[in-house]
Formats: sequence, C-alpha cells, structure tokens
Amino acid sequence: MSNTMVAKRYASALFQIANEQQIIGQVEEDLRVVKEVLEYNPDLKAVLKSSKLTIDKKKEIVKNAFASVNMYVLNTVLLLIDRHREDQIVEVTDQFLELANEAMGIAEAEVYSARELTDAEREALSATFAAKIGKKSLRIENIVDSNLLGGIRLRIGNRIYDGSLRGKLDRLERKLLS
Repeated sequence: MSNTMVAKRYASALFQIANEQQIIGQVEEDLRVVKEVLEYNPDLKAVLKSSKLTIDKKKEIVKNAFASVNMYVLNTVLLLIDRHREDQIVEVTDQFLELANEAMGIAEAEVYSARELTDAEREALSATFAAKIGKKSLRIENIVDSNLLGGIRLRIGNRIYDGSLRGKLDRLERKLLS
C-alpha cells in the first residue's frame, strides 16, 4: 500500500474522531505545530528514524516534546511510531488538513506580493477568490517577492491567477516576440 494511502487512512480516522468530539480546529492547530516542529527540527527527525533507539524511548521523547497537544493528536503520533511509520507523520498532517479544509469550506492559498498584505487586503482577496472556486474562505499565506514589481500572483491548488506587473510584462514580451 502506498504511503499516501496509509496517511489518508490515519488522517481519516483522526478526522472522524475530531469531528465527533467537535474539536477539528484544535486538532488542526496541534497538527500544524507537530508538522512545523518536525520540519524545522532535523534532530528530532533523526531521533525518530534512528534504529538504535527503542520504540518506548522514541515514544517517551515524543510525549515530552508534544506534552501540550491534544491527546488524540499525541495518540495518533504514538501509534505511527508503534507501527514504524514515523516518516508518515507530516503526510498524515497534510491529509488531515485537506479533510478539515474541505469540511469547513476553506482553501489554502499562496499569495505572492511585492509587499506584505494588510488584513483588509487579505480579507478582500479571500472573499473574491473563495467565491470563484466555490469555497467559503481562503487561508492565505503571504509570500513577499520583490521581483513582481507590483500587483499579486495567487496560487490555489493547481490554479494560478497572475495579476502582477512582472506577469503582465512577461505576457507582453511573449506577444511581441511571436
């Protein structure tokens, strides 16, 4: 069975529990913390992958590291360690976030802009583009890119909306060269 399928099964089970307990938001936040710690802490990743440590020692380290997270999140992580699927923790988190976003009508969006967006601009973008893709709102990650010169480039899933000055200049250049 592929790793993605395995991650989907674990994420689906965790989502079902979170939905029944009506704590999807809390579980989502805790999973984001777990993912961030694992992605930006290579030492913890190395410890979890180590064959020299026993499963009990790995679980003890994880319990200490994530003592403040929801018990369902912690139990899921510990179960993954029990089953020698430590490398799947981030993938399970991603799959859970997809399920949670789908249930809440939210889409993840990357907005590239020449400067940091204000809260009002984020809300306006969210309202405008969420309606275009049939969602309630967007969770916007703002990425400052001075190469755009002005305007924005928005990426939602595999869709890209380019209203940047750089994009317009590139399109004009291609048109003139053809």
